Amino acid sequence: MGKDKLKKFAENKTFRCLVQPEFDEIFGKDHPLKGRWHADFFRNDRPIVLELGCGKGEYTVALAADDPARNYIGVDIKGARLWRGAKTVTEEGMPNAGFLRTQIELIDRCFAPDEVDLLYINFCDPWPSKRHAKRRLTHGNFLKLYRQVLKMGGQIHFKTDNQPLFEFSVEELPQFGFELSEVTRNLHENGPVGVMTDYEAKFHELGQPINRCVGTMVDWEEPEVPEDAEPAEETVEE
Repeated sequence: MGKDKLKKFAENKTFRCLVQPEFDEIFGKDHPLKGRWHADFFRNDRPIVLELGCGKGEYTVALAADDPARNYIGVDIKGARLWRGAKTVTEEGMPNAGFLRTQIELIDRCFAPDEVDLLYINFCDPWPSKRHAKRRLTHGNFLKLYRQVLKMGGQIHFKTDNQPLFEFSVEELPQFGFELSEVTRNLHENGPVGVMTDYEAKFHELGQPINRCVGTMVDWEEPEVPEDAEPAEETVEE
């Protein structure tokens, strides 16, 4: 491991805005901040917004700077990436921004039901192979997980440059209780719209269309699977 990474990991431990639970702290049990983010972390009752797979956190930081009426948390597993965002938040004294280093699969251990108002998913790995579909952040397994932390009426804002992933997502979201709106396959066709991630700005400069949709959580009951039902065969792409 390079000295630069070691230096960043050491500095990460000094950032109050960066929460880094060890795996054994949240695997099979809840983190102490679950249900306590308003009271113990932000110390206010403003809505909480998560960016999943936030990378260096530039989008989380930009949103928090632009919208002081809400609290923003960037979630990622890569500590060296999170260092950049956490350092900016610390240096600029931003009270409504923070970061959480953990696997997205464990967010229900870190957030309580109804604790989150909105999720951003930006340019996540498309996992193009069908056998890897369950790893897509808009797969039904993840959508069911998001339902455990979102408020009813809460939203997912999803953006991607990957057309197959977008088509998969606009089919998947309604099947798991998210009502679609604001569906577009060329978000910046008439000029830049809203805050962009670094990747998004680069794609836009190259003329790459950006897909976007909003999913609003509505009442939904998971269909029961008959006990004698045989599991569907997975199609494996070569």
